[in-house]
Amino acid sequence: MSLTARTPCGALRIEQADQSVDVYGWVHRRRDLGGLIFIDLRDRSGIVQVKFDPVHAQAHATAGELRLESVIHVRGPVVKRPPGTENKELATGAVEIDADAVDILNRAQPPPFAVNEDGAVDEQLRLRYRYLDLRRQRMARNLQLRHRIAKAIRDFLDDEGFVEIETPVLIRSTPEGARDFLVPSRLKPSHVYALAQSPQLYKQLLMVAGLDRYFQIVRCYRDEDQRADRQPEFTQLDLEMSFVAEDDVLDVVERCFAHVWKQVLDVVVPTPIRRITHADAMLRYGVDKPDLRYQLEIQELSSIFAATEFKIFRQALDAGGVVRGLRIPTTIGGKEIDALTEAARTEGAKGLAFWHREGQGWRSPITKFFNQRELAELEQVTQAQPGDAVVAVADRAEVAAAALGSVRKSAARSLGLINERGFEFVWITEFPLFERSKETGEVTAAHHPFTSPRPEDVPLLTSEPMRVRARAYDLVLNGTELGSGSIRIHDPEMQQRVFSGLGMSREDAERRFGFLLNAFRYGAPPHGGFAYGLDRVVMLAAGEETIREVIAFPKNQQAEEPMTDAPAPADPKQLRELGLELVRPAVKQAR
Repeated sequence: MSLTARTPCGALRIEQADQSVDVYGWVHRRRDLGGLIFIDLRDRSGIVQVKFDPVHAQAHATAGELRLESVIHVRGPVVKRPPGTENKELATGAVEIDADAVDILNRAQPPPFAVNEDGAVDEQLRLRYRYLDLRRQRMARNLQLRHRIAKAIRDFLDDEGFVEIETPVLIRSTPEGARDFLVPSRLKPSHVYALAQSPQLYKQLLMVAGLDRYFQIVRCYRDEDQRADRQPEFTQLDLEMSFVAEDDVLDVVERCFAHVWKQVLDVVVPTPIRRITHADAMLRYGVDKPDLRYQLEIQELSSIFAATEFKIFRQALDAGGVVRGLRIPTTIGGKEIDALTEAARTEGAKGLAFWHREGQGWRSPITKFFNQRELAELEQVTQAQPGDAVVAVADRAEVAAAALGSVRKSAARSLGLINERGFEFVWITEFPLFERSKETGEVTAAHHPFTSPRPEDVPLLTSEPMRVRARAYDLVLNGTELGSGSIRIHDPEMQQRVFSGLGMSREDAERRFGFLLNAFRYGAPPHGGFAYGLDRVVMLAAGEETIREVIAFPKNQQAEEPMTDAPAPADPKQLRELGLELVRPAVKQAR
């Protein structure tokens, strides 16, 4: 049997009528009409209907034995379907194959879930039988979309003069903001590699090497808790450019996305993409990755209530906090208020103040605590119209921002304000260079320690380091952070100053990053770059809710792969070769 003459199932059209073809695939559906038997035959390219007529006795008899998902080979002429029987849902719907021969290449057992439809199936079951799940049209479509996006990226960057270069996966452990996956070295006992969280240092070294424009679609690894948009291993588009400033990097990334969206989705991305500073994003949207498909914006109300006698607002303002609010363009009832209040409380707020704007003024249990000037200014600042509601949070600035960001998102969902088909890109710029860890309170790098401070803020590195802004930028799409980038430090002394700001001594910096600092001493060009998660890009392009739907073999929320049962116990022989002993964590005793 030769497959050289194979015709893809989804390629057949009316122009091939009367031609004899050989098609191969899986039995997608089967219908026995008591004489004629019809099957839908599926391969990667699509589906075509095959007719088995009793006139071809052997083929007809074999068709009677076919089970769903069996693999078969069909031979016969392409014929035009009788008028009125065409299937407009299929690209091949005007034709069918009149089978005169069929071979069963592999008989299939009944699958554990329906493969010929995209109905809801328990995710654990889908992941255990992922090879069957990937046969479903939706999943196959997602993986083909992923391929087209990756190809469009490569084509664009190649045309822009970028060179694709592979960097090591087994590297020295470096701080990237998440836990490393460690790999013991057999040849150097008691030493470990780390699986690369990103190619950050290597791509900077490629700029020192004079490669000028680098990119890579690269696998990265981070040992962190799972979320809908997070996996322990993921793929990112990584690029770096020499002799550039922020505008140069942002321009390339914008034009790349515009190219990809037009080529793959036939959607126009307006460029230049709007830019919002980090401080402005936190003030107006409460998050540094705002969803701009809806226009709800947070307003600063502190000055309105600077002299208020309302106790809750007074206490917050006296403690150095703020009062911020959000206009909601509709009347909200008790259930909606409860839901929005809960959204605020999940971010640390103690509660949510609210007013309803009516034709004759404001209606709220707290209206009596405010004077006419305060209420008039509230109307003016929020632009509230009769029928609107205004909610407010009084707390520390960071709590008020996060709480109203959560309220904004919850209100948009419940009110149906989100354009599910829209794509709203935005750059967030001027991030803080440093931030404090919520767990330890220690100063850490907001992006990574190789990000350059803004020149005008360099004097603050010694006196007020938490006020220093970075030459960093994030690209956000529909409320999801796609990726981050920055202009890098290329001067060894400036790099040491930033290390010092992170509490790293000169000796410690030389021990951990001496190779980078030494490279800078041999002439490093100004350089900058960007990296974004390919999985997240495909997820949003496909309209999916999690990146697991656009990865061929993902891990579940416990970082396990049910299909192969990974991770698995280590072989004792392997552990002996590595000089390792695995110790189970002590079980905490219940009190």
